[in-house]
Amino acid sequence: MNLSQIELLRVLQENDFSLSKAAEKMHIVQSAVSRQLQLFEAELGSPIYERQGKKLIGLTSLGQRIMAEVATINMAKNNIQTIAADYIDSNQGVLHIATTHTQAKYFLPSPILRFREKYPGVRIYMIEASPEQLINKLHTRKADIAICTEKVDEDADLVVKPCYEWHHAVVVPKNHPLSEGDISLKRLASYPILTYSFGFTGRSNIETAFKNTDMELDIILAAADTDVIKTYVRLGMGVGIIAGMAYDPAMDHDLVARDLSHLIPSSRTKIAYLKNNYLPLYTQHFIDELLVAAKELGVAGSEI
Repeated sequence: MNLSQIELLRVLQENDFSLSKAAEKMHIVQSAVSRQLQLFEAELGSPIYERQGKKLIGLTSLGQRIMAEVATINMAKNNIQTIAADYIDSNQGVLHIATTHTQAKYFLPSPILRFREKYPGVRIYMIEASPEQLINKLHTRKADIAICTEKVDEDADLVVKPCYEWHHAVVVPKNHPLSEGDISLKRLASYPILTYSFGFTGRSNIETAFKNTDMELDIILAAADTDVIKTYVRLGMGVGIIAGMAYDPAMDHDLVARDLSHLIPSSRTKIAYLKNNYLPLYTQHFIDELLVAAKELGVAGSEI
């Protein structure tokens, strides 16, 4: 057993057990991949892959346990490389941020700008996706940290840090009946609703608030992008329920935002990264910038 064989197992798993793709990724011929697997399984004395003819179709129970150890070995290898690079120059590197559209547009600009002023040698790559996809990006090391509201608490392999709490708001055109007067869940439920897709930006808290009162929402449009929701509110399709921070008084001057903190439970955005994953100094400092921005947002958010 050697490190090259361990790396082969990882590459195979990341490429759906395709021998040809693994050979291409490792720059060897396919027959060499097959030979290395044979040697590895012969040394173990038991197969680790389920096969259909010559095709690998999955892992045996032994293979599943071994792949958990392979993941640990791979993380240790990556940590060693990152520690060495951090030791040589902690001001250079690449930071991959996985997040949702709402966080990318309305929360991250300020901390990223301040971070870039301190670390001009660090390149930033931002990946926008659903919360489930963001978690996958962490596990496959395509992202260093994830910033989102939903799902990350459910993964035991992640370190999850609270970042900031926020509330939803209803947005309507000026002169809409909801632009004035008291707002209740019953009053909201009497209008067609435009809000976030399942799994995005506190949608679960919106659902919870209405289910607790046995009222159903007439959600006629759901989107991951707040700007899409506001576009269709402007067209008169219904009233929008969005993250309060996503209302910009300057850009959205034709809309009225009303705070819903008394009706819908607060949501919490979190910072997540893999346990036992070494974070370079610049990544730790970026997290610090996120927490500073979170405090600033908390003050501004109280004025919606």
